[in-house]
Amino acid sequence: MLAPLSNLYLGSAIISFLAALSTALTVFLITAPTQYDPYAEADAPPGKDGEEPRSADGKRRKVKTSVQVVVLGDIGRSPRVQYHALSIAKHGGKVDLIGYKESDVHPDIASNPLISVVPLAPVPEGLRAKSAFTFLFLAPLKVLWQIWTLYYALGYRTRPARWMLVQNPPAVPTLAVAAFLCFFRNTSLIIDWHNFGYSILALRLGAVHPLVKISQLYEALLSRFAAYHFTVTNAMAKVLEEKHGITALPLHDRPTKDFQPLESEERFEFLSRLPETAQYAKDIEQGKWKLIVSSTSWTPDEDFSMLLDALVGYSATAVTKANLPKLITIITGKGPQKEYYLSKIKALNQEKKLLNVIVLTAWLSTEDYAKLLGSADLGISLHTSSSGVDLPMKVVDMFGAGLPVLGWSKYEAWPELVTEGVNGMGFGSAEELGGLLVKLFGEDRQNLQNLRDGALDESKRGWDDEWDAVAGKKLRLVA
Repeated sequence: MLAPLSNLYLGSAIISFLAALSTALTVFLITAPTQYDPYAEADAPPGKDGEEPRSADGKRRKVKTSVQVVVLGDIGRSPRVQYHALSIAKHGGKVDLIGYKESDVHPDIASNPLISVVPLAPVPEGLRAKSAFTFLFLAPLKVLWQIWTLYYALGYRTRPARWMLVQNPPAVPTLAVAAFLCFFRNTSLIIDWHNFGYSILALRLGAVHPLVKISQLYEALLSRFAAYHFTVTNAMAKVLEEKHGITALPLHDRPTKDFQPLESEERFEFLSRLPETAQYAKDIEQGKWKLIVSSTSWTPDEDFSMLLDALVGYSATAVTKANLPKLITIITGKGPQKEYYLSKIKALNQEKKLLNVIVLTAWLSTEDYAKLLGSADLGISLHTSSSGVDLPMKVVDMFGAGLPVLGWSKYEAWPELVTEGVNGMGFGSAEELGGLLVKLFGEDRQNLQNLRDGALDESKRGWDDEWDAVAGKKLRLVA
């Protein structure tokens, strides 16, 4: 009797499963997002607030193509995706820019009739992991939330597009949702590789953790659904080719027109009105103080303890060397580890270890951040690269402003960005960084000027030239 009953239960379970699957498939087919129609592309889709895009003379603007640009992150803190959107619109493409809207976007995006910002619903605070332990429990729930909000935004809040350009990482769940919708909407997927998602996950869980291995396989599998791949370095393109058989096109970050060197009068005027520097503007202009800028997302792949230790060493040296100027160090950005480092800075000040150094933090608009870089004497990058083949865009922005850079250089792709001794210098420890600060500001100021000259030469290489030659041609916007 037991065997027939068990067969009956099994048969019922199979029937129930097939019925549920059939119902889900039917619901999906009935409510499925509309497909992209290439024959309707000539009819310009509505712009912002449902209005038709029009040129300055009031004529209806012809749309050459349509692109969904996707980042599962804050749009305002994702300069590269914003630059993609602006370049596409510049050449007559319609853009839906999809991501979290936690900070202001580039002003040119806000005013462009061909670009619509589609904000994703933010992840509820209760699903944000505060430690590695809670991460294992909350991460699946967070991913489910992201799957739904991303699917709804891409499939129902935006019109079907010819292309979908996705920033990676994060790969989970972005690549899966993007690949699924591209298949059903007749849209071609492009992946813009900034780094590898599994290598960033390894910073939190460790390289041998099973979830890291699964993430690596997931990323390799889903990436095969893309029509094209862009990478920020040649080294990253080489890894994709050798490990996954994927052909990628390097599209190096370059500064936009926002980042320019400042003349002396403009520099003084800016420093005088910026709250963080107003009381020191005259001393900076006279060279009694030197201004250092570092930008960060306050994440684990940037160890700011190294900078703080270097500044402590510089301060101690400045006590015995009268020729060393005092330093104002401004760290810009937002991120999860900011409060941790603010407490460390406060403790160092209380211990009187930063007597000749002032460390400030700031969050600035794109315009003010560009002017801050143009006003500084030296830029510092602490990006350590989880994969070894990505590069910090902050250094590109610094070069655009003619600002020489000191950066952590112990990874493979660093020479693609910085030419040692020409536009910047690398370091591998706090001691090395502190020694370079003493050298450039005290013993060898001519070398600092030479680095600035090299950075000024680098500023002449713009984003438009790089983008047009790679992405512009693949999107068929540039001949």
